[in-house]
Amino acid sequence: MSLMKSFLGAAATLAMTAGLAVAEPALIFDLGGKFDKSFNEAAHNGAQRWAEETGGKYREIELQSEAQREQALRRFAEAGANPVVTMGFAMADPLSTVAPDYPDTKFVVIDVNWLDLPNVRQIGFAEHEGSYLVGMLAAMSSKSGTVGFIGGMDVPLIRHFACGYAQGVKAVNPDATVVANMTGTTPAAWNDPVKGSELTKAQISQGADVVYAAAGGTGVGVLQTAADEGILSIGVDSNQNHLHPGKVLTSMLKRVDVAVYEAMKAGEAVETGVFTMGLAEEGVGFAMDEFNAELVSEEMATNVNAARQQIIDGEVSVASYYADSSCPVLEF
Repeated sequence: MSLMKSFLGAAATLAMTAGLAVAEPALIFDLGGKFDKSFNEAAHNGAQRWAEETGGKYREIELQSEAQREQALRRFAEAGANPVVTMGFAMADPLSTVAPDYPDTKFVVIDVNWLDLPNVRQIGFAEHEGSYLVGMLAAMSSKSGTVGFIGGMDVPLIRHFACGYAQGVKAVNPDATVVANMTGTTPAAWNDPVKGSELTKAQISQGADVVYAAAGGTGVGVLQTAADEGILSIGVDSNQNHLHPGKVLTSMLKRVDVAVYEAMKAGEAVETGVFTMGLAEEGVGFAMDEFNAELVSEEMATNVNAARQQIIDGEVSVASYYADSSCPVLEF
């Protein structure tokens, strides 16, 4: 039982031994930790909002290795947690193995939308739509005509971000150059701020004066270096404008917090199936606050908000990398 305590915490152990009068939700963070200031932290914020509003409690674990994915799913399900909320596309295979063994447990997974499992709520986001908007802002802010994109792990999801961004850039300035780099090909790419810093400097040497980071914890290094070197950056997932006031142009908001909050609020009654959160559902967008107000002019905001509505209305179509594993305006 000491191993169980170290893995899930004393509260989870107590629930295992004593049983649960009312099922508590559980949250499994992806690699990079819950305070990555991005993807995982958005999930944490959503769970905290639920706990504060309801007085409820939830269990959690910050994964340290790939091997823990299936272990965490099984142990939370065995403990009676419901729903079990999981973060990231890498949970797809473990869920495919575990979910059928616990038909009475509801599982929720963020960034997965291709599983055929009756007890799983799958939530995807139209990241390309939100990225298009911040791409427009990047192009309108750039003086050099060259902007950058730094992704985390080189996977279709991050290429999806990059493709939308490049389309937004080109919509404003067809002659603009978009320099794109990925941090790596393993999960370590999500938590390598030093490499993020190096890539930022390399892109600056190629003329980039605005850099968009979609790289989890690695993005912290991108934003820091951009601020140090006197160029603008764009944050992702959570609102990262406050990290470097006046230096972060905006952040592409991916409302992971809302997805987690709503799942926990629904509890055992959470609806399963595949759901997509785009601009129309306010699942993605761009951040405006006191920290970037001086960087985004009224004209810039008007143009981007107009494009947002055109996308929602179907008047502007943003190509998805997922459609044919390619991007019309960016080569990888």
